[in-house]
Amino acid sequence: MPWFKKPERKLVSQRRDIPSEVWEKCGGCGEILYRGRVEENHLVCPGCGHHFRATVAIYERTLLDGGKWTELIADGMRSADPLGFIDSKTYVRRIETAMAKGGLNDGIRVGRGLLDGRSVCLGIMDFTFIGGSMGSVVGEKIKRLVSRAVECGDPLIIVSASGGARMQEGILSLMQMAKTAAALRELGRAGLPYISILTNPTTGGVTASYAMLGDVILAEPGALVGFAGPRVIKETIRQDLPAGFQRSEFLQERGMVDRIVPRGALKRALSVLFDHMC
Repeated sequence: MPWFKKPERKLVSQRRDIPSEVWEKCGGCGEILYRGRVEENHLVCPGCGHHFRATVAIYERTLLDGGKWTELIADGMRSADPLGFIDSKTYVRRIETAMAKGGLNDGIRVGRGLLDGRSVCLGIMDFTFIGGSMGSVVGEKIKRLVSRAVECGDPLIIVSASGGARMQEGILSLMQMAKTAAALRELGRAGLPYISILTNPTTGGVTASYAMLGDVILAEPGALVGFAGPRVIKETIRQDLPAGFQRSEFLQERGMVDRIVPRGALKRALSVLFDHMC
C-alpha cells in the first residue's frame, strides 16, 4: 500500500571542490591543510612531515639569508628546437607555456647569495618547467655557475628536481651529462666543495650526472631518486622490488645518500657542512 512505500531519497554528493589557492590536501596523511600555513612551513605538512614539491621561490626563502640572491645568466637564455623535433610546433609552444606559467626561462635558476653570511653559488631546479628536464640551457647554466664558483672561490649547491634529460633535444641533452661532470671536475681541482641536494623526483640523466657527483649528497625525506623508474625496472627484471625502493631512505641505507635532511633544516645542515669543508 502507498503509505508503506519508502520515499525516494536523492543522494547528495558530499564532495566539495577544494580551491588550490586556499587549501591543500596532504599526499601523506590526507589532511586538508591551509595553504598559507604549509607555505610558512617550507611546503612541508606540519602533521606528518610530507614534503610537497617545491618551487625555486620556496628554496630561495629556505636557504638564503633574507631569501635574496643575485641571479646569474638572466639574459633571456632559452631553449630552441635544434633538432627540428617531430612535433616541433608543439615543443616550442610547450616551452612558451612553461615560461609564461612559472616565470622561468628554463628548468633551472642559478645565482649567488649568502647562506649564514657565507657567499655561495646556488642552482635550483624547478619541476614545473617541463618536468625539470635537462636540455642544453640547463647544462650551459650549470657549467657557467660552476665557472663563477671557481672564479669567486665559492662553495656550490645544486638542488635537483628532474625527470631526466629532455627527449626533444635528443643527443644534445645527453651531452649535458658529460659537460656538467667536466665542469664539476674543475671545481674539485680548485678545492671547492659541492653539495648536491636531491628532491622528489631526481631521476634519469640528472641522477646519472651532476646530482650524484656531490662531495656530500643530501636528500629530502621520501624523495624518489634513481635512473629508470620503478615500474620500468620491475617490468625489465620481472621481479618484485623491495619496499621503499628508490626512495631516499632506501638509498641512505645502501650508502648512496649521505644524509636525509628535512627541508626546514637544510640551511643549518649546509652551514655546518661548509664550516667543516671551507
